[in-house]
Amino acid sequence: MGTHYRLFYRCFVISTAELFGIFALIINFVAYRQSHANRYRFISACALAALSIHFLLLGAVAGFIVTAIAVARNVIAMCWRGALVLWFFVLLNLVFLVWEITTPTTWLALLLAYSSSLIFTVGAIRLNDAHQIRQWFLLAEILGLLYAIYVGSISGTVFNLVNLTSIILKLLQDRRR
Repeated sequence: MGTHYRLFYRCFVISTAELFGIFALIINFVAYRQSHANRYRFISACALAALSIHFLLLGAVAGFIVTAIAVARNVIAMCWRGALVLWFFVLLNLVFLVWEITTPTTWLALLLAYSSSLIFTVGAIRLNDAHQIRQWFLLAEILGLLYAIYVGSISGTVFNLVNLTSIILKLLQDRRR
């Protein structure tokens, strides 16, 4: 009886996690359609919050932390984007990375999650050229995709694939001009 209960619980948690992941994907799709940067940042923060919960329910702590940091980064970047904000979020990522190194997690997961997060952080706050931002975010999304695959996140994998496709299509469109 205990094994059946654990199996049911595991399926329920994964299903709930994937629902949050699907919700994140839908919200992120809406975010990409926004014409104002702050509206995009806010709606994207909502998508990242849902993705953060998704990773938490999967037990993917690094994914949970970096997406939670991204929520705060997007909200704060609506008002402030200077060097102090950049260094605060870089330091915050590094503090959590050091903390996570002391936990029983794989270094590969940490490398993928935090590398992606740092690229997004620097790109979101410091870069101003849209083409350059897309190029750097392409690398960050690839790292995020590898992380999502590594932790077994179906919705996270689709989330990153959709973002990658969007970035690649826009880069190709820019190249044709």
